[in-house]
Amino acid sequence: MLKAPLQPGPIQKSQAYYKIRIKGQLSLSWLESFEGMQLTHTRRGDTLIAGILADQAALHGLLARIRDLNLTLISVIQVKPERSLRQHQSRSK
Repeated sequence: MLKAPLQPGPIQKSQAYYKIRIKGQLSLSWLESFEGMQLTHTRRGDTLIAGILADQAALHGLLARIRDLNLTLISVIQVKPERSLRQHQSRSK
């Protein structure tokens, strides 16, 4: 399973943690396109792009980038901050 490092700080009120599923497995060379996000390959052969976005405008910008790169969007999920941080902290141990 491919993972790129994610170094989250505290989530501010206007920020949110998102998990965006893309069809297919993207290589690490795609990290530049998704700066500050974590890429993870799933067992189903998809890629999860996860991380903290500043606001709705940042989310729409990321979705526009996915569209412009002609990637197939499967899902977008906003995860509650306490859950996403707890999961990330358990992974880093």
